Amino acid sequence: MSATIPPAPPAREEAQAILTINLGALVENWRTLSRIARGAECAAVVKADAYGIGLEPAVQALSKAGCKTFFVAHASEARRTRATLGTGGARIYVLNGLLADADVAQSLIASDATPIIGSQEEWSTWRALAPQRPCALHIDTGMNRLGASADEARIIAADANASAIDLVMSHFVASEESDNALNARQISAFDGLRGLFANAPASMANSSGILLASKPHYDLVRPGYALYGGNASPGLPNPMRPVVTLDAPILRVRPVKAGATVGYNATWTARRDSVLAAIGVGYADGLLRSASGAHGARAGEAIIGGVRCPFAGRVSMDIIVIDATDAPKEALKPGAMGRLLGDEITVDDLAHRAGTIGYEILTSLGRRYHRVYVS
Repeated sequence: MSATIPPAPPAREEAQAILTINLGALVENWRTLSRIARGAECAAVVKADAYGIGLEPAVQALSKAGCKTFFVAHASEARRTRATLGTGGARIYVLNGLLADADVAQSLIASDATPIIGSQEEWSTWRALAPQRPCALHIDTGMNRLGASADEARIIAADANASAIDLVMSHFVASEESDNALNARQISAFDGLRGLFANAPASMANSSGILLASKPHYDLVRPGYALYGGNASPGLPNPMRPVVTLDAPILRVRPVKAGATVGYNATWTARRDSVLAAIGVGYADGLLRSASGAHGARAGEAIIGGVRCPFAGRVSMDIIVIDATDAPKEALKPGAMGRLLGDEITVDDLAHRAGTIGYEILTSLGRRYHRVYVS
C-alpha cells in the first residue's frame, strides 16, 4: 500500500499569503510558563500539528530549549514526534489513549510512546499487549469525556502491576474561568485519588490551569494554547508573545460609490464613497466565514498602511474584501501587504470577531500559505 504524502506548502511566488512562525516566541512562551510553574516540569502539547504551526519545527525548537515531555493526541502524531526527537531521552504521551487494537499498540511501542489509559478495559488491553511497558492514567474529575472513573481508578490501583503507571493526570473543565467553582471541586477530587498511585508523578494543569491562583501545578504542567501565543486567561493581560503573523498582498483596489454592495448575498452596503481592497485568502485558508463583514456585526479586520480596516461582505472560499477607505492612499495598490494576524490582531482578537475561540483559528491555518520560520 502506498503512503499518502501531504503537499508541501507553496513557494513564495505561488502563495497568496505568507504565514510567519516565530519559533523564538514559542520557546520564550515555554520558558515563561516554566517559570510560572515554579519547579514543576513544563511539558508541551504539540497535537494537531502543534496547533497548526507545524509539529516538526515546534518539537525541534522546544526540545533544543530543554523540553523533555511532549503530549500528542494520535499514534500518528507520536510517530512524527519521535522521528523528530530521535531515540531516548524525551517522553511522548498519547492523550487519546489506546484502541483495543494490536496494531495501534505496536505503533506506540515502535515510537517509544506512552498511551494515557482512560478505562479499566484499556488498562487490561495494554497490560496484555505490552506487559513490560509503562502507561499513564487519566482520571476523570468532571469532564465526562475521556478518563477512568473513580471506581475504575481504585480497581487499577489495586492491581499488582499498578507500578507500571508513570503519570497520573486529570483535565480541567473550565480553568480559563478563574472563579468557576468547578476548578476547586476537580482539584479536590483529583487529590482524593492521585494518592492511590503514590509513586507516580501527577499532572492537571493545562495552559489556563497553570495561571490559576490555586497553582495546581503538581509535578508536571502541560500547556498547549498558551505556548502558541493564545491568551489562556481571557479578560486579563496576556503574558505570552504572539507566535504567528499572517500577511497577504492586495490583489485589486476598487473605488465604489455609496450604496454599492459587496460579496455574496449583498450583506454589506457602502454607506459612503469607499475604497475596497481584495485579498486572496478565505475560509479555505482558515479565515472563518463567521468573520464576514455586515453592518452591526463584529467583522474581522486587516491592517493596511498601519490602519485597522474591517472586512466588507462575506468571507468567501478564496477572497476577503476589505473596506480600506481610511487607509493611506500609498498603501492601496496591488502587491501592497495587509496584515491579518500578528501583534496588533492576535488569534484571540480574530476569534472574538468570528464568534469562536483562538484554538480554532490556530488549528485552521491553511496549507496554502507560504510558511516562513524565524527564531
